[in-house]
Amino acid sequence: MNELREPVFPPLLKGHRLDGRARPFEAAVTGADAGHYSAGDLLWSSDPAHVRIALVLEPDVAPARGVEMLFLAMVATTDAIGALIPPEIALTYEWPAVLRANGARVGRARFAQADETGEDGSPLWLVVGIELRLAHLDGTMEPGEMPHLTSLADEGGAELEHTLAIESLSRHMLTWIHSWDVDGFAPVLDNWLFRADGYKQEIVVPGPQGKQQGLFLGLDEAGDLLLKPAEGGPSVALPLREHMAHLDRRDSEDPTLALHNTGTDQ
Repeated sequence: MNELREPVFPPLLKGHRLDGRARPFEAAVTGADAGHYSAGDLLWSSDPAHVRIALVLEPDVAPARGVEMLFLAMVATTDAIGALIPPEIALTYEWPAVLRANGARVGRARFAQADETGEDGSPLWLVVGIELRLAHLDGTMEPGEMPHLTSLADEGGAELEHTLAIESLSRHMLTWIHSWDVDGFAPVLDNWLFRADGYKQEIVVPGPQGKQQGLFLGLDEAGDLLLKPAEGGPSVALPLREHMAHLDRRDSEDPTLALHNTGTDQ
């Protein structure tokens, strides 16, 4: 098996290679909480079938604004990967944190931040993670057997190389962080909504209270989804935190989603 080429990261980032069975996001959260990792540490998995990275940040913002990094990471990902794959592959988002290729799930974003704050009131650390399936789905499934899942290879991006994807993603993350630092969250939100599936349309949102249907109006400053209920009445804000927890539970309980979580070392 050919040796995996090490990514070259921008000077502001320090890369940490993990073997293919490791989970960069969980490792980054544990390490940041213990003080082993700090701003600019980027953990990445050597599993060539996936892109899995986690970036530790220490933004000088109130804790309520930290979640903006979740949406920034998704925007950076579609910019980075979209520049490397055929243009006919449409990359979109399903709120709160699912990444799609041509309408099927190809990965997701993750987010966590410290409960503790520093003297300036900002969280001591923050971690964003990205997971993308590069290689063909495992197993002997017939075409269309699981239309809700896909990979970039299955959609026509088989030539995308693992290391190149990680390098591109790291650069675009820094570019978007700089833009966010200068111009605030508005450009991030505009770009996220541009690729959001169902924006300004009727959608069905699964959640901890069951499915909710209505008109997708947008997101508020907390990342909550603004929904005009189908049965009428005032608009409601679906809480991001609760729906992220529901997404995590759904991922852990659905065995088919393990196709995005198996790992091998290179």
